[in-house]
Amino acid sequence: MLPWLEEPLHRALTTARSHALLVQGPEGVGQLDLALLLAQSWLCEAPEADGRACGKCPSCHLFKARTHPDFQLLVPEALRESLGLTDEGETGKESKTKPSREIKIDAVRAMLSFAQGSSARGRAKVVVVHPAEALNAVAANALLKTLEEPAGKLRFALTSSAPGALLPTIRSRCQPVPLGLPDQAAAQAWLVEQGLAANEASVLLAATGGRPQQARVWYEAGLRASHWTALPQQVQTGQTLLLNEWPQPRAIDALQRLCHDLLRRAHGAEPSYFPAQSLPTPPSASALQNWEQALRRAARHAEHPLNAGLLMESLVAQGQQALRRTGR
Repeated sequence: MLPWLEEPLHRALTTARSHALLVQGPEGVGQLDLALLLAQSWLCEAPEADGRACGKCPSCHLFKARTHPDFQLLVPEALRESLGLTDEGETGKESKTKPSREIKIDAVRAMLSFAQGSSARGRAKVVVVHPAEALNAVAANALLKTLEEPAGKLRFALTSSAPGALLPTIRSRCQPVPLGLPDQAAAQAWLVEQGLAANEASVLLAATGGRPQQARVWYEAGLRASHWTALPQQVQTGQTLLLNEWPQPRAIDALQRLCHDLLRRAHGAEPSYFPAQSLPTPPSASALQNWEQALRRAARHAEHPLNAGLLMESLVAQGQQALRRTGR
């Protein structure tokens, strides 16, 4: 278990009043992990005094093996591989269509069929939806009907980093379980346990805004502290080589974080994502605001750029131009 989930899990189990809980907070802090811990606890056949799963009973063994007959996990196709949910031989299979980032009606219909049956082991039936904002409109409305009138011992754990994007009627039928950013020391210690050097952990944790799971994903994808701290200088000199090696959405996101920190420095505040010593002299705030608007427009189409290389050159050139206009 992620160390910072101990208290939220205890609180959720001891204060739950609804058949549906909504784990909400920033990405990269363990939303899905907490939802799965809740599901395992609800299905456990020998729970602890506070309702936590024992981890030893037959139900817990089935859950860990991902073969529990009373559990279903709804996630977009695009997340299945990264979560280790692909079937043997499925990874790498050629497909003419890109995996969907939505949870579609077919998946919800299959879940509804599962929900209508009786519990195989007698404890409950549990559905985890991650992330709930990935439900498309039709799927969300289909889920809503079951949330309103759950059958038998059916329970739900939904996750969301954007609860405002959910149907108000879905939110109103779920008990919120807030999950904030973990303590920085605990998050950094966990990253070191995952194999990151202390400096890597510190820089990447700041780069991700305090989200340790996201920091680990970035590290596993090849991002290092030296790459991150070199980015401001590379933009200042108009270099795009490093950014071109990253997925387009991550490259644009990195530039947005840089622009954010430069704006903070232009207004006399401390940076959020980059070490202060890695940032150039604060430029004109007005020039940065123009760059920020260009980055925001690019982010809306980050998944489908017409020409990724030209787009990155253009965005870096605009950043370079903004950095030439120093503040007074």
